[in-house]
Amino acid sequence: MSVDNRGNFGSRLGGVLVAAGSAVGLGNIWRFPYETGQNGGAAFLLIYIACIAIFGLPLMMSEFAVGRHAQSNTARAFGMMGGSKHWKWVGFLGVLTGTLILCYYGVAAGWTLEYLIEAGADGFAGKTPDQFAADFSAFVSNPVRPIICMVIFMGINLAVILLGVKKGIEKGSTLMMPLLCVFVLVLAVSSLVLPKSEKGIDFLFNPDFSKVTPGTFLSAMGQAFFSLSLSMGCLCTYASYFRKEDKLFSNAVNVASIDTLIAILAGVIIFPAAFSVGIEPGAGPSLVFITLPNVFQQAFSGSPIISYVFSLLFYLLLTLATLTSAMGLLEVPTIYMKEEFHIRRRWSAIGCTIFCVVVGVACSLSMGVWSDYTVGGLNIFDLFDFVTAKIMLPIGGLLIAIYTGWFCDKKLLRDEITNGGTLKASYYSIYRFLIRYVAPLAIILIFLNELGLFKL
Repeated sequence: MSVDNRGNFGSRLGGVLVAAGSAVGLGNIWRFPYETGQNGGAAFLLIYIACIAIFGLPLMMSEFAVGRHAQSNTARAFGMMGGSKHWKWVGFLGVLTGTLILCYYGVAAGWTLEYLIEAGADGFAGKTPDQFAADFSAFVSNPVRPIICMVIFMGINLAVILLGVKKGIEKGSTLMMPLLCVFVLVLAVSSLVLPKSEKGIDFLFNPDFSKVTPGTFLSAMGQAFFSLSLSMGCLCTYASYFRKEDKLFSNAVNVASIDTLIAILAGVIIFPAAFSVGIEPGAGPSLVFITLPNVFQQAFSGSPIISYVFSLLFYLLLTLATLTSAMGLLEVPTIYMKEEFHIRRRWSAIGCTIFCVVVGVACSLSMGVWSDYTVGGLNIFDLFDFVTAKIMLPIGGLLIAIYTGWFCDKKLLRDEITNGGTLKASYYSIYRFLIRYVAPLAIILIFLNELGLFKL
């Protein structure tokens, strides 16, 4: 089947912002701060940046090269750069992984929408820490409200995808990503003026290597892997819309830089605010929905208006970041269904959205009325999270590294990265070494550690 006229990004900047938007999400503003807080602050940050450089960038470049060469959906792409046609199943794994992630990611996205509405209605004012915890528990276990929020969020996501590659995804990202960056900067500056904020900055940027353990390295590798949206199909799919003159290495560096900068600035927002009210920085997964609303109320207790604006901007930031990631996750199965089953883009997107919403309903209900239905002690929501994040993503990343490092056509790979030999690409030999040896070993360590089969 021809994939002509499938669309391309109108500019290099648009492509970078779209790919960066796919990477920037809850992993940056939610997971990165609490991982940093639980693993020693600045020392973790330095190790995390090293992980981005030594295996995050090579994997991203690999996905970019495969996607742009194929100019097709992810499942088909991995059968078009040489090697056995069976490698197409690596791409299909990416499509399946991204789709399953969106099923429960949409539920969490609905939570951010609820908290945005709550912040806008000044619903945080006057609440105690116990009330924040009780309210969150009551909300996620409610059989109706979280589902309504998820459906609204997924409807917004679908509306963007229906507009197409240029008018929807690219235009949406070029609007939302700069806006997201402005919100991050405003919130970071506001947090820095709080009393005792210097303690939070010292924690984030002054490394204490005495707190580093072997587990710190594994946590940093895992965070780098998930933060960049590797092996979800998003990067490979978006790369299929890149123009032939785009420089893949530069694009990868820009995407990783934006992603890392947003994560660091999220730390600048959260740690000074947390230290200013005497709350431990490693609050864990409850950070965004229980700890931070309390922090914002205490930190700006002398000015209810500032507290209101700060809370509203933070949850607006979180919602935008969640949407930019969700766009990529929905585009992956949409273009797959369109090209492999000859379904019009509109109906493909609608069908994929309905599927994710139906499964998302089950994930949401598993936090409440269906909580007794478990597999291996995990409810449906946690089961989807475990299977995708701890099994499918590492396996997908490992197979991508093996394919591009050992089995694909070396000439085709080099041509993509060097734009047909027009770029000097002195980094190519380093890339080849990292993708052949370092990245596979790092991913194997992450995989075994996440499963609890290997502990240093």
